[in-house]
Amino acid sequence: MIGKEKLKEIILSNKEFILNQVEVIIKREGFRLPGAVEKVMVLYGVRRSGKTFILYDLFRNFREESLYIDFEDERLADFRLEDFETLREAFLELNPRLVDKNKVFLFDEIQNIAGWEKFCRRVAEREKTRVYVSGSSSKIMPEEIHTSLRGRAWSIEITPFSFREYLNALEPAVDNELLYGRKKALLKKYFSDYSRWGGFPEIVFSKSEFDKSKIIKEYLGSIFFKDLVERYKINNIALLESMTECLFAFFSQKFSLNSFYRQHKDKIPFSKDSLFSYYKYFLQSMLIFEVRKFSESPYKRLRNPAKIYLIDPALARKMSSQDSGRVLENIIFLELKKSADKISYFEEDNECDFVVNERGKILAYQACYELTSQNEERELGGLIACCKQLKLKGGIILTLDQSDEFIRDGIKIHALPVWKWLMTKKV
Repeated sequence: MIGKEKLKEIILSNKEFILNQVEVIIKREGFRLPGAVEKVMVLYGVRRSGKTFILYDLFRNFREESLYIDFEDERLADFRLEDFETLREAFLELNPRLVDKNKVFLFDEIQNIAGWEKFCRRVAEREKTRVYVSGSSSKIMPEEIHTSLRGRAWSIEITPFSFREYLNALEPAVDNELLYGRKKALLKKYFSDYSRWGGFPEIVFSKSEFDKSKIIKEYLGSIFFKDLVERYKINNIALLESMTECLFAFFSQKFSLNSFYRQHKDKIPFSKDSLFSYYKYFLQSMLIFEVRKFSESPYKRLRNPAKIYLIDPALARKMSSQDSGRVLENIIFLELKKSADKISYFEEDNECDFVVNERGKILAYQACYELTSQNEERELGGLIACCKQLKLKGGIILTLDQSDEFIRDGIKIHALPVWKWLMTKKV
């Protein structure tokens, strides 16, 4: 049990830190909260994606009624479920005016406290308290939320900065001059840097390339051991390392578990069951996402290999390949994911990178670093074939820096620079 006076000290020191020492908080786009709903707000996502700073921002917005606690604070190493009530009492003794008033509880890295769901549900439903919790572990992802919170949680996925958020962090006064005027070259430079280093907030604000590279390496190590090895009690490290290498090498491409099995079964001792389990762990860790083939048949969707995308462009730097076209495609996927209900890839005689169901509307996108006379027929052909089969009037090709319009077989195709599309797309 932790003493009430110690908890008061922690409460006040956290308040002072957030209000007086935290300097820059970037507003996150598309961060929507429900109205007066008695649910526990659960912020989940990969480590270092900015969940803590969202809690800081909420604290500042409701500073007169907020409690912030970080459960990775070493002073709370002995905190247990029964200490939550003592924590609540300590907060109210510091703020007696809030006894019968609205309160906001902000709990960071909540997965460290076994049984947290019970306390959070009770105060959210019965005590005029808005509860926000965050965590990096897959334990608090929607499918893993404890039964006691099923139907009582409002889950919000937090990812690293999008390009717009990245730009807002470095160039807050974004205006049309950046899109269309003389500063357009600066915007393209920012996009080049984002493609290289990604959107993890700490990396965005780091000044040197050495620091950025070191932070990426540390992030990967932390995710590898804490969210994979420790979380799932993995003992076949050789298999896990080989899968990491292959999955990161195949970003923006199809990845077949059966092919991996055939290529590695004589090099590493492992079973197919282990292989499929480890792949699932990667998905649950949110290091990677998969996109399945567009088909009405569930069998065909599962029978065909998935395309793999990374949570952030920076992770592609782990491999020797610096395929700019695949990085561009990965960035497009991450942007589409923010507003899409479902994303698939189209493949018949030709291929189209993305078929997107967005609020009931079907859209088709092709990613192409540069349209040339050598690849135009292939790139346009895949998009047109997709539009025809889905009875769409047109589609979009996203390139690095080309604007154009094509009409083929009655299908209108718009080619747009990806940086301009990222700046203007609604989330």
